[in-house]
Amino acid sequence: MFKNTALTRWFFFIASIGIITLIMWNTFSFFKRLKENEQTKMEIWATAQEDIKKRGELDLSFSQTSLEVIQNNTTTPMISYSPLEETYIHRNISENDIDTPEKRDRLIQQFKEEYEPIEILYEGEIFQIIYYGNSPIINKIKYYPAFLILIMLLFFTAIYFFFKTAKAGEQNKLWAGMAKETAHQIGTPLSSLVGWMEILKSENVDSNYIIEMEKDIDRLKTITERFSKVGSIPKMENADVVAETKASFDYLKSRSSKLINFSLDVPETELIVKLNPQLFSWTIENLVKNGIDAMKGKGDIKISITTNLKSVFIRISDTGKGISKSDFKKIFTPGFTTKKRGWGLGLSLAKRIIEGYHKGKIRVLKSSPTEGTTMEIMLHLADS
Repeated sequence: MFKNTALTRWFFFIASIGIITLIMWNTFSFFKRLKENEQTKMEIWATAQEDIKKRGELDLSFSQTSLEVIQNNTTTPMISYSPLEETYIHRNISENDIDTPEKRDRLIQQFKEEYEPIEILYEGEIFQIIYYGNSPIINKIKYYPAFLILIMLLFFTAIYFFFKTAKAGEQNKLWAGMAKETAHQIGTPLSSLVGWMEILKSENVDSNYIIEMEKDIDRLKTITERFSKVGSIPKMENADVVAETKASFDYLKSRSSKLINFSLDVPETELIVKLNPQLFSWTIENLVKNGIDAMKGKGDIKISITTNLKSVFIRISDTGKGISKSDFKKIFTPGFTTKKRGWGLGLSLAKRIIEGYHKGKIRVLKSSPTEGTTMEIMLHLADS
């Protein structure tokens, strides 16, 4: 399938190049013929001028025909110079383009580059030199290939983003399918564990052990729910982000090494936001676990919450090795990781959860090798 897709892309690419080449060749041929016609027209115009000068009043009918040729030329810009009288006459040129000698000389130089000037002789002497340039229609056609190339570049860009988006869509479907299959696979042993828990309760096992095992089973249920939601539109509800953050904090603190010093700084009042509690706690856990990994299992983790009139800011800080500034945005790319283990999906999932589902923002607020890293999540208050 991938081979056929690659062949199709190459076919379209080569076909497009062929079409562009054909159009540009035809445009060039048409442009060349127009210039030749322009030159021929000006030569006829010069002949008519010479005819009028020679015949004057002797042959009114022929002079009238020549005069009509001269008057009918309303498109070709030209400057006529008379060496004997040292005068300039222009036709089909705006006054603003020739109102000073400097502008006139520049225009004459431009005309000389476009066409060879025509000299009109009378009695063996030059009585008129005609400088002329491209008509407006030729100038428009001259830039047509550039516009064509620009259009084709835009076309190729659109195709590129189409294939890139399609590929990303396929990858998203793959990850979603893997996540749902994982949730399904976890469900079977989880049901068995629930059954074994009921048996242990009847065997007079220490209740403290039972409570802790029930907490872990509930956690497995939460993880299963999270994976089952990947690829689906999660249900959002009004929830207190302070309480949800505390719950994640307490769980992580109880399940982490004693070498990690946890601290929590949150408001006493409720802060209500549109939230999916399972996915939000998943994000907090990912950020905290990344911080623990960066500290190599020893250091300080601090979670704080601040607010303004419209938004809530959740910050997770660690005292780890820090993140290079050039990687601030890369760390949210699927597959990007600086660790020897892991698939580099945690932060990309966090970004999708916060920005895609919760319409918030997640970023690296600050990071340095000496002070560690602070990640920031921004969520909108429900009543803002």
